[in-house]
Amino acid sequence: MLILASASPRRRELLDQIGVCHEVRPVDVDETPHPGEAPDEFARRMARAKALAGARHAAGQPVLGADTVVSIDGDILGKPRDREHALAMLGRLSGRDHTVYSAVALVQGERIREALSATRVRFKALSLPEREDYWASGEPVDKAGAYGIQGRAALFVEHIQGSYSGVVGLPLFETGALLAGD
Repeated sequence: MLILASASPRRRELLDQIGVCHEVRPVDVDETPHPGEAPDEFARRMARAKALAGARHAAGQPVLGADTVVSIDGDILGKPRDREHALAMLGRLSGRDHTVYSAVALVQGERIREALSATRVRFKALSLPEREDYWASGEPVDKAGAYGIQGRAALFVEHIQGSYSGVVGLPLFETGALLAGD
């Protein structure tokens, strides 16, 4: 039985989608980026920290940690603090490409293996009323970059190059390879 060191309902759904039996055991780690830390390295560090934290109480069971980071111009866009922060983030993404890094780490005993997915996403130009309506939907509140591609924000996406599931929160190709031992 795999232990998922995450409270994300999206990650649970994605593991269910590929038929992986798992138990959810969320962990609490400090998710503050280090000064100057690159977005991809931050995602890797967070996935590893979550997997290792989960493994401390797993009695040898395999533990999967994951983290997803939205990045534009080298900056990390985390979860919005409030309405104004979300509107600003969505405004920054408007009409532009950004990168979503989704890292996974698997701890099995003393062994740690990791993988990273990088996906380019292009948003259409978003008007202020579109951004305000999206915030009012409640969807962006707990999402990196203030959007969820699997929900209403799908209407904003002009183009995606890479892993759709990685943008949702768990890159399934990379996760499957880790679980298969590839």
